[in-house]
Amino acid sequence: MNDQPRRRPAKPHRRPKKDPVRFLAFEALRAVDERDAYANLVLPPLLKKARARGDFDGRDAALATELVYGTLRRQGTYDAIVAACIDRPLREVDPPVLDVLNMGVHQLLGTRIPTHAAVSASVELARVVLGEGRAKFVNAVLRKVTAHDLDGWVEKVAPPYDQDAEDHLAVVHSHPRWIVSALWDALGGGRAGIEDLLEADNERPEVTLVARPGRSTTEELVKALGEDNSLPGRWSPYAVRMAEGGEPGALDAVRESRAGVQDEGSQLVAAALAAAPVEGRDTRWLDGCAGPGGKAALLAALAAERGATLLAAEKQPHRARLVERALAGNPGPYQVITADGTRPPWLPGTFDRILMDVPCSGLGALRRRPESRWRRRAEDLEAFAPLQRGLLREALKAVRVGGVVGYATCSPHLAETRVVVEDVLKGRGGEPVEAEWIDARPLMSGVPALGEGPDIQLWPHLHGTDAMYLALLRRTG
Repeated sequence: MNDQPRRRPAKPHRRPKKDPVRFLAFEALRAVDERDAYANLVLPPLLKKARARGDFDGRDAALATELVYGTLRRQGTYDAIVAACIDRPLREVDPPVLDVLNMGVHQLLGTRIPTHAAVSASVELARVVLGEGRAKFVNAVLRKVTAHDLDGWVEKVAPPYDQDAEDHLAVVHSHPRWIVSALWDALGGGRAGIEDLLEADNERPEVTLVARPGRSTTEELVKALGEDNSLPGRWSPYAVRMAEGGEPGALDAVRESRAGVQDEGSQLVAAALAAAPVEGRDTRWLDGCAGPGGKAALLAALAAERGATLLAAEKQPHRARLVERALAGNPGPYQVITADGTRPPWLPGTFDRILMDVPCSGLGALRRRPESRWRRRAEDLEAFAPLQRGLLREALKAVRVGGVVGYATCSPHLAETRVVVEDVLKGRGGEPVEAEWIDARPLMSGVPALGEGPDIQLWPHLHGTDAMYLALLRRTG
């Protein structure tokens, strides 16, 4: 008689099953981390290939998009939660492992995916992309995460507001502390306003189209989208919002560059410059930092209606080609050139209107590029400062006396907005320029909460736009 205990037969080895949705989302997150890519540029071609292979339908694409953007937006909060669930410093967790963990945390705490499904799908993804050993680590961490909901975790990992307000807001709303501080300075006011702004940065922005005057109409876009998938613009007469999403490139008007995708804030900036009063001649317009071409295309259409000519200048050749594509087919005269606005090829006093939408930190578009908040550093602003001042100074030389310059940035940071304009006007770092402020607020008629002027700062939580800044200046001598 054999008294030896029977051994259970070994479980057959099971190959991990590749989930195409989560695998694609992981690929996109790795591209953002490894190549400093932007999700809005990486994700569309990945989705297109998946559809072409027959791997995806519309619901799959929507889930992959949510996983990528939700993970990036809430990265700071999720990092703090993961750190509370492991016995090592977060910096010692390999980035691919952290991507799988954060994407799993987002499914658990930021979506309606059932708990068991979120954990099992994340562990299965870890088996595919990380291996069995790391998959066990992912499983252990995520099971700890299931102990609380998002509010419960935030209460555990965020410092109390009354002890450290900025750090509390940074963890709760998933922004680096320095950005919380900078936005709060620019916005002013108390706790409610900054919390509303940070919450708006974490919301998925609507897709907004622009009907370029003389080439398309809002009525055409509404008809093409269907009334169920279209909403009027909040402020811009050229805007149509896509209510249910979709692919803008499928519209004839967009394919033919008669319309385009453009945030309403950008539309308002271009329209305000075009509406600013100038003295005398009004036939020569310049977009001095024209890439990738959205504002230039709207300006070209507005210029054509008045018999004016637009010169669109862009320093980077590949961005200049994007401008050419955006302006293709414009009925009025225009020209696109590759040129550096700080070393311009044009003569002083050449233009009647100039838009100088300068390179900046992009803190005004964190809704659209959530990875930027983790990529930018406070010291980056020091690198932009000389360029921004140089471009504005040269623009004021290039406009004739009585003409108007619009200085614009997609950032609300004071060091990139009003401080730049005041430094240039007062001659700090260069010769003083004879110019005066124009009150820009009447040129955005109907738009509320524009501040004390004369410049304008738009806000996501107040206007539903990117945080665009605009100062209008008239040259006086």
